[in-house]
Amino acid sequence: MHKRHLIGAIALGATASLALAGCATDGGAGQSGDGDGDKGTITLGFIPSWTDGLSTAYLLEDQLTKLGYTVEMEELTDAAPLYTALANGDIDVYPSAWPEVTHAEYMERYGDTIEDIGAYYDNAKLTIAVPSYTDIDSIAELADDPTRFGGEIIGIEPGAGLTGVTENSMIPTYELEDDFTLITSSTATMLTALQNAIAAEEDIVVTLWRPFWANSAFDVKDLEDPLGAMGEPESLHFLGKQGFAEEFPDAAELIANIHLDDEQYGALEDLVVNEYGEGREAEAIQAWLEQHPDAFEGLLP
Repeated sequence: MHKRHLIGAIALGATASLALAGCATDGGAGQSGDGDGDKGTITLGFIPSWTDGLSTAYLLEDQLTKLGYTVEMEELTDAAPLYTALANGDIDVYPSAWPEVTHAEYMERYGDTIEDIGAYYDNAKLTIAVPSYTDIDSIAELADDPTRFGGEIIGIEPGAGLTGVTENSMIPTYELEDDFTLITSSTATMLTALQNAIAAEEDIVVTLWRPFWANSAFDVKDLEDPLGAMGEPESLHFLGKQGFAEEFPDAAELIANIHLDDEQYGALEDLVVNEYGEGREAEAIQAWLEQHPDAFEGLLP
């Protein structure tokens, strides 16, 4: 793993420790936009350590600013407060939700007060991963020798949908309750543990997902899931507060037109997280727009 990836992960983890209160930011992309904010204010809520939402949040900030809105960025620490804020109308848009599988429990609770603006990516999935040199290929093989992994599965935030699926579906489905403990903390902590294990050529098992830049930055492989315990592939959605499209029709139309393929999405996340990094999001977004001028209908250069 290149040093810039590790530094970026740690920096994102530190940013993610901020609570909702008092952590609104102007963001880099909006400062360079052509809009004057006359159309009103749109608040984007995202979790910085979840880089799918980080990347698309700055893309939306750029586009909505150019459309004429003032954009405020709210950094939250976990999925639960984010969905609560969205349902309560405290934020206007969640720019990278996993509502079909990963966040299904939140949609069951808050779905009646949330508006689905559209899906921008169609092949997201949750995974259990190990270093490529680890000589197992299936989740079912974890039970054969749990001691080699210290009896631990290294996870991310406690409130993440991935955590719930791992704890409530994968572990009991493969009867790992007596042999493994799911360790939760943060995405940055998980990535650091993965980095350290690979550097020492040690075995480790972690929770991951696709699309996510770490899959290419680290020498890892997904374990096969023959029992389907991690769920089917799903789409990534833009979610809005109830009544968003009625209040901001042109913004909703622009957002609904965003559809990214693997190459477009991968380039977006890599530029925002790795190539440019924290504090240079505006440059990253502009570079992506120049590379992909026809990425979606209605794109504002």
